[in-house]
Amino acid sequence: MNMMAKTHEVSGRIKERLVVVGNGMAGIRTVEELLQRDPSRYDITVFGAEPHVNYNRIMLSPVLAGEKTFDQIVLNDRSWYENNNITMFTGEKVETIDRDTRTVTSLSGRTVEYDRLLLATGSDPFIIPVPGRDLPGVVTFRDMFDVEAMLKKAADGGKHAVVIGAGLLGLEAANGLAVNGMTVTVIHLMGTVMERQLDEAAGFLLQSELETRGISVITRANTKAILGESHVTGVLLEDGREIPADLVVMAVGIRPGTGLAKSAGLTVERGIVVDDHMVTSDPAILAVGECVQHRGATYGLVAPLWDMARVCADQLTGKFDAAYTGSVTSTKLKVTGIDVFSAGDFSGGKDCEDIVFRDAARGVYKRIIVKEDRIAGAVLYGDTKDGAWYFQMLREAENIASLRDTLIFGQGFGGGDSANPKAAVAALSDSAEICGCNGVCKGTITKAIAEKGLTSLDDVRAHTKASASCGSCTGLVEQLLELSLGDDYQAAAAAKPMCKCTHHPHDDVRRLIVAGQLKSIPAVMQALEWKTPNGCHSCRPALNYYLLAAWPDEYKDDYQSRFVNERVHANIQKDGTYSVVPRMWGGLTSSKELRAIADVVDKFNIPTVKVTGGQRIDLFGVKKEDLPAVWGDLNAAGMVSGHAYAKGLRTVKTCVGSEWCRFGTQDSTGMGVKLEQMTWGTWTPHKVKLAVSGCPRNCAEATIKDFGVVAVDSGWELYIGGNGGMKVRECDFLTKVETEDEVMEYCGAFIQLYREEARYLDRTAPWVERVGLDYVKQRVVTDHEGRKALHARFKFSQVFSQTDPWDERASKGVDAHEFAPLAKVG
Repeated sequence: MNMMAKTHEVSGRIKERLVVVGNGMAGIRTVEELLQRDPSRYDITVFGAEPHVNYNRIMLSPVLAGEKTFDQIVLNDRSWYENNNITMFTGEKVETIDRDTRTVTSLSGRTVEYDRLLLATGSDPFIIPVPGRDLPGVVTFRDMFDVEAMLKKAADGGKHAVVIGAGLLGLEAANGLAVNGMTVTVIHLMGTVMERQLDEAAGFLLQSELETRGISVITRANTKAILGESHVTGVLLEDGREIPADLVVMAVGIRPGTGLAKSAGLTVERGIVVDDHMVTSDPAILAVGECVQHRGATYGLVAPLWDMARVCADQLTGKFDAAYTGSVTSTKLKVTGIDVFSAGDFSGGKDCEDIVFRDAARGVYKRIIVKEDRIAGAVLYGDTKDGAWYFQMLREAENIASLRDTLIFGQGFGGGDSANPKAAVAALSDSAEICGCNGVCKGTITKAIAEKGLTSLDDVRAHTKASASCGSCTGLVEQLLELSLGDDYQAAAAAKPMCKCTHHPHDDVRRLIVAGQLKSIPAVMQALEWKTPNGCHSCRPALNYYLLAAWPDEYKDDYQSRFVNERVHANIQKDGTYSVVPRMWGGLTSSKELRAIADVVDKFNIPTVKVTGGQRIDLFGVKKEDLPAVWGDLNAAGMVSGHAYAKGLRTVKTCVGSEWCRFGTQDSTGMGVKLEQMTWGTWTPHKVKLAVSGCPRNCAEATIKDFGVVAVDSGWELYIGGNGGMKVRECDFLTKVETEDEVMEYCGAFIQLYREEARYLDRTAPWVERVGLDYVKQRVVTDHEGRKALHARFKFSQVFSQTDPWDERASKGVDAHEFAPLAKVG
């Protein structure tokens, strides 16, 4: 296998020239392995057809679902190429290979010489040959271009999406599009979704779960045509059904990318044929990844790519005894809230034994296929934590006869060391795969910890990429750190759970509600495995708020999850009576309103009337049973609830401004009225107070409010995150704007950002301190389009929030039982 190589001199050293065609996961993983073995052996040039750096293609689904950004799935940024002296050409597809002159030429005309050539051309999506397949709006799901096209269609108002193919990628695409607000229908030729990875029982459970998320699944359906003239409008099935579609995603399979190799005269069958050393029919050319065919097999999953990359790197560095003998694969579905694992052969047969476990209440299904006392295959749904253990035994053909009776219950069954997760991890061999996304085994991690002095999870991620993608192996990596470092390991402080009912912190719950399309409290508790049947006084109000914020047009407020003040829309006092505060826009009132208040005070014998610090009038001592009648009389005078009891907008305090004050520079009262009319009724993590001052003398105390506005000669200064309560905090300066419309937009955007990202019962002051002023400025000031989008979402939510709760209860009898007096007994 050793061969003469043309060489040239670079920086005084003789190096061979390695050209890599393909900037994807397989090709660059091979380069990484090569650099670990012999970093100075080659001058490396990489051609990538895409305009991007190397990124984790298997994490495109979380990007589509909004759970990750593109930057978060980048595996090697441009500095990595520069630091390793790699010449990279992105957006340049290689068109030809001249094997006689050992050169490659790109579509742009660039020609580069090679001594060794590595083909990592990946795979191409299969497009079913039906009429309409070339219409605009028909896409595949293979790269960032496809993701961007799908996100753009959803953002541009596309309502209906059809995904053809219910395999792994098809279902991940369907979930991502549903998360982005589209109505999704999945069409599948076979009778079971993901039939290559799941048996009928697991497929049924998965389909049922997808349908509860609003994704329609049609099995045994054959596509006849894609409809439309200038753009796709629908999909026609063989049985005559028409399904509307603004977007069609083809996810019916892939084919190895062999075009370049075939044109160069290499041996190509289904894929580029390679031997056990990853060498093609030309000894100077190697190939790895989805483009290859090895021993008659092709692979479309990530784990075999890593095995190939290691062997290929060995060959390129002179270790010719290294051989690739094929891979056993496993599959995990990357849809938040759905746990699916599959490995090996689950077809069964007369020589096989099935071990099955079902738990209908938990939605758990497990099936282990055993042949000759060894695991032949495994299918897990709903509980996949033992997937890695089963897969390890499957790969190593371990005899499980002694474990037969308890095998289905998992690695931790039986007490003693088997129930100790650290002992279980310690018992794994060095070849046990820990990180499936990046193909990192236990030995690689422990060796890096020992040799490079790694002491934290971030260190391990940086040096090995373990836990750097989907994060599902984070717990295992932390256990390896603890095993390796002992008492010297200090795990990063885990985020505090919401309450004793769950192990999830607030931020995770918020993210999972959106990602999982969870739209009721029972749905959240089921999906996130709440430890109590109904939650508690701490988590139920928080969940109720998070659902309201996520789904303003769909979620129905859960009355029983409110604190008493919000249930009765008044503030309870120490004697059991209530206080009532009608809204006065910007602190303005009129003789009509004052007369109505006076009449209500006299009519209901209200003992105390007080002017508040927020420029409102508070009526103290109202009996609970009188509240609807009090509200009715105030409504008749045109007044609505002041929400003085709410986790929402309380008041907008103003000074008289330029209308009356000789120091006033702008109409602060008018501005305050407009802000209050825009923001009243909104629900927020905690109470929110606004103020508008007409000049820098700041008579309205705008610089200690959640959102403060101070008028100056040339416009308005905006301030955020202030607090005048027990812990006084002066506002942070946000920005300066010129017009009232800009004040409204910035205010709406800031409140919406707070609504979407703060934790329940967080005031804006601690929230701003936690996330940082720079972050808020970037989202609200620097990102112009993002600000407009936040403001638009705020206005949309207000459509469903600005209904006067007093009127509903005074004139429509809503929650009438709440105000009925207790019956006298005896």
